[in-house]
Amino acid sequence: MATIHREILIDAPPGQVWDAVRDIGALHTRLVPGFVADTQLEDGARIVTFCNGMVARELIIDVDDTTRRIAWATVGTAMKHYSASFQVFPENGRTRGVWIADLLPHEMAPAIAAMIEQGLAAMKRAMEMPLDR
Repeated sequence: MATIHREILIDAPPGQVWDAVRDIGALHTRLVPGFVADTQLEDGARIVTFCNGMVARELIIDVDDTTRRIAWATVGTAMKHYSASFQVFPENGRTRGVWIADLLPHEMAPAIAAMIEQGLAAMKRAMEMPLDR
């Protein structure tokens, strides 16, 4: 199983970032606009349409306000397995975000790592925008 671990520093308070992360139906408007085009909620899951046209059904495993961590698993794609988490940590008045994903087959890791990096860049842009935009 391939594991992808990426971290990012965001110039925004952890509470602000976590509020957007935990809003599981607003990926496309609050957290990663320009990376995700649409998010639709259904019981226990969200249907995510990425700007590249890919659509994924993500089962929401946990949204933990105490640890500021969300975990999900993607089903119904070319991958045999995909589970991931994103966690928010305070870092000197800023936010450190940690995205960890486990997936099969291994061969898909470079493409998925590139998507994760695009998602983190979109998150950084969205979270660092002035709130009075």
